[in-house]
Amino acid sequence: MNFRTLDLNLLRVFDAVMAEGNLTRAAERLAMTQPAVSHALKRLKEAMGEDLFQRQAFGVKPSSHAESLWPEVRAALNRLRLALDPADFNPQVDELTVHLAMADATAAMLLPPLMVEFERLGVLANIRVLPLTTRDPRRLLEQGEVDCAVGYFPNAVATLASQAGMAPIRNYRLYESEYVCVMRRGHPLADQELTLDAYCAARHLLVSFSGRAHGFVDESLNALNRSRRIVLTVNQFFTAGRVVAHSDLLTVLPASFIEATGYRSELVERPLPMPLARVHVEMLWHLRNDDHPAQAWLRQRLIAAAINAQALPAAPRNRRQSDL
Repeated sequence: MNFRTLDLNLLRVFDAVMAEGNLTRAAERLAMTQPAVSHALKRLKEAMGEDLFQRQAFGVKPSSHAESLWPEVRAALNRLRLALDPADFNPQVDELTVHLAMADATAAMLLPPLMVEFERLGVLANIRVLPLTTRDPRRLLEQGEVDCAVGYFPNAVATLASQAGMAPIRNYRLYESEYVCVMRRGHPLADQELTLDAYCAARHLLVSFSGRAHGFVDESLNALNRSRRIVLTVNQFFTAGRVVAHSDLLTVLPASFIEATGYRSELVERPLPMPLARVHVEMLWHLRNDDHPAQAWLRQRLIAAAINAQALPAAPRNRRQSDL
């Protein structure tokens, strides 16, 4: 490719097609016709010496080369856009609707301080919270179904880290917590040290977005050649708290989520008798929104909400009589 003769407008088309994954939507974004976008991609193919996209039934699929080029192209275009049009987002004047994906307990933690801040500032933003049904929200972000996802996504975040910033998904760690075993107050195991034998012999509830009766705890138990019986799976932390508070089932929750169940006074938490990694709650968003002023403003508000949520006073944790 001869960069000196490259029509840089083709990079704007490339960026729009990468962001939308569809020629018609890219054309709408660029205020062009769909045939004009197709012609631009043909010219880009001639300039690059290769086809960067393959047509599919519902859009186009970028090549691996296109995937590697896009972060650099998007960053360069954003820098140019901000240099030529540095207008900032004004939350009191500019309307904004953002779609967030998060679990019920995460929403219960973050939304109260977020709404307090919105009311204090008098912003016009509208938040639409969608249920989080996966441990890997990258497809939701890539297809534009949500603007931002908040949760524990260990495998997805590990993959992003291995790609050294070349992936189209960005992430930011909001806070971290630890997993604890949770049971009702008065449970037969509540007033004693929780051993591995006692834990495995009990009956369990698992919070599973997919309904699959296997989670991080089971992987840790497998490494010890142990297992547990999962009697019930639910997809909400609030439901888990209510069920455990009224049964002899044990569950495992991030310690930071116990307050959000609404059953703190009826629950007891105990350290797990097996090693388990800490919970890193991450915020993920797509590269297309990286430098978008309104989206960047909203992400900063979520960061502030996470800080404020951690600072909110909570009921004291349950302790054994011997700890008092």
